[in-house]
Amino acid sequence: MDLFGGTISSLEKGLSYATLKNKAITQNIANVDTPNYKTKEVSFKDVLNDAKQATIPAYRTDERHYDFKINIGGSGVYSNENFRSRANGNAVNMDAEQAKLAENTIYYNALIDRVSSKFSTLNNVVKGGR
Repeated sequence: MDLFGGTISSLEKGLSYATLKNKAITQNIANVDTPNYKTKEVSFKDVLNDAKQATIPAYRTDERHYDFKINIGGSGVYSNENFRSRANGNAVNMDAEQAKLAENTIYYNALIDRVSSKFSTLNNVVKGGR
């Protein structure tokens, strides 16, 4: 039984993805001068596939019983080996990384706004509209 209709769970997964992507981007920015550093990317497709496979069906005697959860090993983070490097072997493009960071920040803030709105609605319902 899902008390909130799955919306909050979906928003939580979106926030986890945005956080993981933010970590990869900030790691790239922090290593802009590290020789032979290859940029890290987060694959939305891999993260989505991991989330889809996180629950396995099991025989339940009552619909109120929980599904079994399993942890999938992949994180969706990979190194880009195909990018052209600078003379020191570093593949970080600072302008591209800053643009990705700005885009991800907007995405993250939109999710936070949606979660806040959802909780505000639930709070209003609990208080009886007062």
